[in-house]
Amino acid sequence: MSTAEDLPVLGAPVDRVDGPLKVTGQAPYPSDVDLPGQAHAALVQSTIAAGRITDLDTTEAEKAPGVLAVLTHHTVPRLPRGPMTSLGVSPPAPLQDDRIRHHGQHVALVVAESREQATAAARLVRVEYAPADPVLDFDDPRAVSVDDPWGLDSHRGDVDAGLASADVTVDAVYTTPDNTNNPLGLFSTLAAWEGERLTVYDATQWPAMVRETLAEVFGVPEVSVRVLSPFLGGGFGAGLRAWPHVILAVQAARDVGRPVKLVLTRPQMFTSVGHRPKGVQRVRLGATADATLVAIEHHSTSLLAVEDDDYEPFAAGSAVAYACPHVVTADRQVRANVPAPVSMRAPAHAQGNFALESAMDELACALDVDPLELRLRNHADVHPALGLPWSSNALRECYAVGAERFGWSRRPARPRSRRDGHWLVGQGMAGVSYPWYQAPSLARVTVTADGGATVASSGMDIGTGTYTVLTQLCAHLLGLPLEQVRSDLGDSDLPEAPQAGGSGLTSALGSAVADACERLLGALLELVRDDPESPLHGSDPEDVVAAGGGLRRRGDPGRGETYAAILARHGRPQLGADGASTPAQPTELGMALAGAFGAHFAEVRVDEDLGLVRVSRVTTVIDGGRILNEKTARSQVIGGVIGGIGMAVFEDTITDPTTGRIANATFGDYLVPVHADVPDLDVTFVGEPDRASALGVKGVGEVGLVGVAAAIANAVHHATGVRVRSLPITLDALL
Repeated sequence: MSTAEDLPVLGAPVDRVDGPLKVTGQAPYPSDVDLPGQAHAALVQSTIAAGRITDLDTTEAEKAPGVLAVLTHHTVPRLPRGPMTSLGVSPPAPLQDDRIRHHGQHVALVVAESREQATAAARLVRVEYAPADPVLDFDDPRAVSVDDPWGLDSHRGDVDAGLASADVTVDAVYTTPDNTNNPLGLFSTLAAWEGERLTVYDATQWPAMVRETLAEVFGVPEVSVRVLSPFLGGGFGAGLRAWPHVILAVQAARDVGRPVKLVLTRPQMFTSVGHRPKGVQRVRLGATADATLVAIEHHSTSLLAVEDDDYEPFAAGSAVAYACPHVVTADRQVRANVPAPVSMRAPAHAQGNFALESAMDELACALDVDPLELRLRNHADVHPALGLPWSSNALRECYAVGAERFGWSRRPARPRSRRDGHWLVGQGMAGVSYPWYQAPSLARVTVTADGGATVASSGMDIGTGTYTVLTQLCAHLLGLPLEQVRSDLGDSDLPEAPQAGGSGLTSALGSAVADACERLLGALLELVRDDPESPLHGSDPEDVVAAGGGLRRRGDPGRGETYAAILARHGRPQLGADGASTPAQPTELGMALAGAFGAHFAEVRVDEDLGLVRVSRVTTVIDGGRILNEKTARSQVIGGVIGGIGMAVFEDTITDPTTGRIANATFGDYLVPVHADVPDLDVTFVGEPDRASALGVKGVGEVGLVGVAAAIANAVHHATGVRVRSLPITLDALL
């Protein structure tokens, strides 16, 4: 029988199967769903960052037209915190006390017949506070520090001795600001109770987690909760939690006995669904005169909410980035009166790589060696900590192919060596890695009476192309035309799958689909082998392949029968099989688990008089293992690179240092790259299938962003001679 090993290394660039639904407006995004008799909700949020509510008057709001209920900490029952997930603890339940923990905290919810009525009534809620002086930054002496929150701090060798032995050292501090995820689609929740049965349409990247959380918070069995998110208007990590507004919508629906819909406003997206946390990092590097690294020390501090948790080990990636005998990495978090941070595309590694790869560029300048050559001389041929061979690693090929396509060899060594009129032109690069993982996943594949097949899973497509890739995979393994396969995703009633985040869903869910296809083909083969009427009766399994919409004799395609014929003869309307994937354990096979690798080469133009930065070229080469669909994978990397451009020169969530209010919480004030800011992007894939993955894939959703900011910052230095260690790179830093 055909197996996943028969897949090509580079998958066919098939158009998105869900594309027609999206461009014709038929894709049901959460905010598009309406239910009969639904009410609408609007949030009331705090106007201070710390303190207590002393008075909360809802009298006028309750009298307003159309108002059905006003929820406050006086009316909402005591609700437990949600469960621990693989990404950390759930946020605290909302409206449980009078304490204010951050500016923009939910303090009330108004439910009315229409959204306009709810919004108008929300303005009538009167809240008085006893404000306290908020903790808003790292250096506040009242701030509570959390050292090594995840037990990932690393130490090998003797860094002090390594630095003492170095001929050249770099010691620098790098800062990155808060960034806000800002998907195009506003997050929304529509909740409906029928007795103890709860149905929720939610803007989530993880339906199974939201189901588990709601079941625990509201004390109902998980089987009584259904969460649907078949399409999402972006998330970038913001959809990896069951946020407080989701809990409030469900509570409101229970209170008023009707479906309740809550859609966040754009300013509320800045305070309600997470952000990339700001951080400060110190990197010390030491090298011998021949450009051999002898020491890496990387310390980071990032902001955390006062009663929340966020997984952001900035420095951890530096422990395995290069071959180096003496390495220390350490992360700590500082609690502050800020909205809860959360994963934002390439969490931790986006920030940590900026610091490390900027420091590597500084080291190359100090050594007077080419930045690419420095990285090649210190390439980790084996896992630096374990000493084991990688399950796959084409980073050297990424460097070589990227340098050739970009024309790196023609780059002058000296900064400020190239100009075009009043534009200074510079080129920089960065090495990239992003960890790979595979969470447990389930999937079901079913062939139906018409001869087609269906893939079913609770995993969802955040826009990465999961619908398309799973459809391709199933079609290939079952020998069906693409149009005869349908994928049903984003429904927690379907087999459980992990989150669409962390660059791990394709491997996890794809492996489960491949397993289900293999089991299904085995069940079909048993039917025909034991059936005297089948032309494949008694066939050796090795002589049977899935092709032409059914089972065929290898080398004799005329001998076989379709799935439809097999099912019809046995009186079955359908036949399905469940598949599963489990986390890989490569160390048991003498390998170190390899993430995705890559290299970014960037060219910038800096106006010498105005300090304006324009990114004019980016070449990116990625080792993502087996690529199942070249078009959707390239789209993912392009999106990541654009996010990296935003991180480098645009994005900065600005918090007022006195009040804790986010001062630029609109698209008019928070800058993101637009078409005019993005040049043509050159993306190439290299490498082989990864040996630790059943499908050989490693994921490409985030590796495209990691390293872009460093490559751009290094190019800015090459153009201007000015070393910028704080993002975003703004004109005031260059003038």
